[in-house]
Amino acid sequence: MSQAQQMAVGGFVYGFSEDPWMEQSGGLEERLRSLHEEIREWPGLEHLHRIAVATYDAKGERVRTFVHSNVGPRPFDPLSGRLCDYPLLQAVAETGRPWIDNAIASAPGSTGPGGGLLKQGFRSRCVSRIHWQGDLYGFLFLNSRREGFFTEPVVSALMPYRRVIGVLVASEMTSTRAMLAAVHTALEVSHYRDEETGAHLNRMSRYAQLVAAKIASKHGLSDEFIEYVLQYAPLHDVGKVAVPDSILLKPGKLSPDEFEVMKTHVTKGLDIINAMIHNHGLGALPHAAILRNVVGCHHEAFDGSGYPNGLSGVAIPLEARIVAVADVFDALTSERPYKGAWTNEAAAGFLREQAGRKFDPDCVAALLSDMNAILAIQQQFRDTPSGLLAPGR
Repeated sequence: MSQAQQMAVGGFVYGFSEDPWMEQSGGLEERLRSLHEEIREWPGLEHLHRIAVATYDAKGERVRTFVHSNVGPRPFDPLSGRLCDYPLLQAVAETGRPWIDNAIASAPGSTGPGGGLLKQGFRSRCVSRIHWQGDLYGFLFLNSRREGFFTEPVVSALMPYRRVIGVLVASEMTSTRAMLAAVHTALEVSHYRDEETGAHLNRMSRYAQLVAAKIASKHGLSDEFIEYVLQYAPLHDVGKVAVPDSILLKPGKLSPDEFEVMKTHVTKGLDIINAMIHNHGLGALPHAAILRNVVGCHHEAFDGSGYPNGLSGVAIPLEARIVAVADVFDALTSERPYKGAWTNEAAAGFLREQAGRKFDPDCVAALLSDMNAILAIQQQFRDTPSGLLAPGR
């Protein structure tokens, strides 16, 4: 490499350029794959067959696959569950010591990260935590199909790369958290009070995640895309901070003029997002286009009758089509000042009726295909007595 700093670690020599992976364009998964290719060019490391990252959501105490790079086809379904369900990960998180297994053996009833490794031909694994400034961001999984791969020299040689991946993940998630915190601060300062500050946002964002995961195979969606749909879905109506309370909180039906004012929350939301990115130095916000599409297009309709631009069909960004279904389903099944809560069956009937009109049929079918998941989300994020004011308008 030109102008490279040479580093000898554990008997291996590595070159780190002054134009590191964190400055490359593209998403984190693309950078991870590029880094994986570089690692495997070094003698002794060519048998590192898989790198995967799972993020940790402290709020829900959940772990889920974020990005991955595999030699060959993807071997596993995405990991998703509570941290307490995975004792191995819990131990790694608590102790900070990597888990190394150089002779993976099958265990009866084995589940979780590693349960299917042997079946997929993997013989060695190394699991470490991604920890930065006292916070747990997630876990790094390294796998090889060669038994005994993670020798002491190999582990030492991989240490710089593990640190680079940790910095990449922590940096990306920190930027996202900063954006979310900035927007929520704006909502609080504006005394914006409706269901979008509470359980509604938790439910609808999980519905959006569910839909994205269900259609991932058909649309070629990555775990990274699904993660950012989950993260950015709660910001879809941020522009409502600029809508007068007399309209936003009106218990009855809006007049045509009032509805025109309500519709401005979309463009105002984009203005707010752009201002937040500029004022808080978040120009490198990961997948900012997903955020802008969610905010700017979630009221577009599949038949072109929506607003603000009258987009139709696949011209509407997929993330916006996903969020539209998730948002309306939760609005229908939640109590509002102007209506009672619909049953899940009634809301499902409405979505089916409007599939191909207001909503993307694939997104509707995806959400309604897993009623058990819907019920679990509703059970986990139930409304509290306060904060039931909002819309879906």
